[in-house]
Amino acid sequence: MENYKVNIQSIQKVTPDVLRIVTNKPDGFDFTPGKATELAINKVGWESQKRPFTMTSLPKGDKLEFMIKTYPKREGVTNEMLDLKQNDELLVGDVFGAIDYKGEGVFIAGGAGVTPFISILRQLKANKEMGHNKLIFANKTKSDIILEQEFNSLLGDSFINILSDEDEEGYAFGRITEEFLKENIQNLKQHFYLCGPPPMITAIEAILMDLGIDEKLIIKEEY
Repeated sequence: MENYKVNIQSIQKVTPDVLRIVTNKPDGFDFTPGKATELAINKVGWESQKRPFTMTSLPKGDKLEFMIKTYPKREGVTNEMLDLKQNDELLVGDVFGAIDYKGEGVFIAGGAGVTPFISILRQLKANKEMGHNKLIFANKTKSDIILEQEFNSLLGDSFINILSDEDEEGYAFGRITEEFLKENIQNLKQHFYLCGPPPMITAIEAILMDLGIDEKLIIKEEY
């Protein structure tokens, strides 16, 4: 596996536990929207600690962007990333991932599982091909919603939020159930893109199958 060395150009929090890290883009580093890579911190003792993260930037840009959920209570890579600053270095590996855009549909994400969809939706907007795509985004609280304003701008009424731990006006409350999907999805013969924690993806896939959705229309990735 080839490693590219990149410099952090900017780093900031976009939610209480999600970092937005922007780096330079190495020559020859190509990817399609929705794909991921392995990152490591280029510091002694951390170079071999690789973790998968999705590129949220557009492929043709000259920068790489990552939205990274951190876990401060764990003494791991993302906790160490909280101490990173501008001009620190990361190591970037090969490109991989299960999410490919195959046509209009419903994107269903849980928390940081939205990251593969960011580049896809940005690319669709840039190509003026947003069409009837819809994003259903599940989080614990309003403050956990990644890029809420941008998704509102990209999708308008086709951006639907549901919060499990906070009952806020203008937001659905609870978990994604069969009834919730029936209320928010009219067309069952379109693509369904799923990304989130394994228990969530297993549950939603089962609901979709119960609704009679063709398994071939379900594209999924767990994190």
